[in-house]
Amino acid sequence: MNPKAAKLFCGVALIFVIFFVLSANPLRAQDTTATLSGTITDHTGRVLPNVKVSVKNLATGQSVDAETNSDGLYIVPKLAIGDYEVSISAAEGANTARVTLSAGATQKLNLVLGTPPSSSSPSSSSSKVTPATPPPASIESLPNAPSANKSEPSLEDLGFSKTEIQSNAAQQALLDKRTRMLKIHQRMGLITTIPLIATVVTSLNAGGKSEGTASRDLHVALGSLTGDLYGITAWYAIRAPRIEGTKKRGPIRFHEAMAWIHGPGMILTPILGTMAFEQKNNGEKVHGIASAHGPVAIVTAGAFGAALLSVSVKF
Repeated sequence: MNPKAAKLFCGVALIFVIFFVLSANPLRAQDTTATLSGTITDHTGRVLPNVKVSVKNLATGQSVDAETNSDGLYIVPKLAIGDYEVSISAAEGANTARVTLSAGATQKLNLVLGTPPSSSSPSSSSSKVTPATPPPASIESLPNAPSANKSEPSLEDLGFSKTEIQSNAAQQALLDKRTRMLKIHQRMGLITTIPLIATVVTSLNAGGKSEGTASRDLHVALGSLTGDLYGITAWYAIRAPRIEGTKKRGPIRFHEAMAWIHGPGMILTPILGTMAFEQKNNGEKVHGIASAHGPVAIVTAGAFGAALLSVSVKF
């Protein structure tokens, strides 16, 4: 490709990326799905591990199966929005409930297996038997009843055990933190794309025969900015807490596979670039391992763009 054609190609690519960043919804892929989670307990509040959970889409009839972990927690991600029937079964018994999932939401549905032991028959007419109130199926279905000591009802007021409250709070906090950090990761990735493309465009003049260093200095400055933004972007993905039992599939698996290419590339590219920069400033032709700077940078930019598109555009 001759220099003029290369400049035209990079210019068109830059316009396309800027238009995409300004017009695309960065969470488009996430807005059409939801996550369902909850805790399975018995009537005493004891969490139940290894309980089969079946989530059936009432519109399509398709079911997704999951199993509770050692804390009695189940998580079913990537569900289409709509109405679902959730069924659980184990040695302690079975239960079924319905839930409506909204786009982009993390819905909680806690279920109880088994029934409380029946009260003994009254020994005299003066005995009074108070029927047991069944435990709630989910937080969302409970009435907003007032509390005697608080302005709002606590989970204990609503019938949840201390073990269940602690498990729910910890898991929900983990889910919320991961969601926040991955949203920032995705937005930072979009922002990083702009200086990345600009760095590629300025590289056409930086490697020319001109004795001036202005083009190379601009190229280095944009490359440094790209590297800094990339480091911030990667930090949010690496530090986002992992959710036990969540399976990675589809675009997410491809997104992470591309990271094994653009991650090392983002480290190697500036090292090779520094070597090439020094050679050019000394009046030398770029030679040796430094000559790989351009190809490595192109592969890195391509892998980064593919990773970005895989989670930003719904195919």
